[in-house]
Amino acid sequence: MSPYFKYILGKLKWYVLIFFAALFLNFFLPRLIPGNPISALVAQMAGGGASSDVLNKLYNSYIHEFGLDHPWYVQFIDYVVKVFHGDLGTSFSLYPTKVNTILAQALPWTIALQVPSILLGWILGNILGALAAYKKGKFDGTLFPITLFVSSIPYFCFAIILLYLFGVILNILPIGGGYSMALTPTFSIVFLTDALKHYLLPFLSLLLVIIGGQAIGMREMSIYELNTDYVRYAKLLGVSDKKIIRYVFKNAMLPQITGLSISLGTMVGGALITEIVFSYPGIGTWLFNAIRQQDYPLIQGGTLVITISVLLANFLIDIVYGIVDPRIRASQLEE
Repeated sequence: MSPYFKYILGKLKWYVLIFFAALFLNFFLPRLIPGNPISALVAQMAGGGASSDVLNKLYNSYIHEFGLDHPWYVQFIDYVVKVFHGDLGTSFSLYPTKVNTILAQALPWTIALQVPSILLGWILGNILGALAAYKKGKFDGTLFPITLFVSSIPYFCFAIILLYLFGVILNILPIGGGYSMALTPTFSIVFLTDALKHYLLPFLSLLLVIIGGQAIGMREMSIYELNTDYVRYAKLLGVSDKKIIRYVFKNAMLPQITGLSISLGTMVGGALITEIVFSYPGIGTWLFNAIRQQDYPLIQGGTLVITISVLLANFLIDIVYGIVDPRIRASQLEE
């Protein structure tokens, strides 16, 4: 077995252990929310016009339907078995709709919003940060305060500012939703154009903050690497600036790659506030509504998606690190 394969296998064991720990917490934490979701569901469905006997029968039927009449360990085992069979259960608040159906409809909206903004923001931010560190002077003096200001604004604040400016004052872009209520989602030109108009404000609110944060991080790492001993030694040896810069920015990129993986892994949770501000129909909005309504299956489904995406992103970045970072390769050869 090669050292690199041992390295990956060792990492994989930890990720499997963390996944099962997260699965345990994913089941129990929603149940710590005060209140009884079934009572709220029955009261909502009854509408205040049914007798107490009918309400009790309805309550008991839902308790049995959702398996809440079993001991907690039986419920947990049933939950784990269903997860490994790809069944995330039935939503309390949207009964009898399956959680799989809700998340399958919401996930494309979140991915379409988050992935382009994260990737484009990461690329542009790192380019600007590297140029600021290398060129210095007026370019750095102008770029640094702007990116520092933008990156210090929370996503939701920037979202509210853009919404108020372009949606309320200028009234040139929609203020909420993923598309107009009068339209039905199709691949027609009319729907795609309308969806793009609703997409621009949440996309820009994420993109600009990401660019600012990535530019600041890349600038600081590049300045640090440019002042290290190996750079000075390489210059004394007469190594060309082009070759030195290539090594400098390669090393400076390592933390940025980690940041990219974390951003992609946590994009579902990171979209929560932005989606709420713009009423965007992604997983973040559904998860927020599920927490408000104590919808255990939907909470578990949403947080499970976040858990899997974070673990998968970090595992992939460990694989990339093992290939890119020479220090990890050296440690593998020493074992």
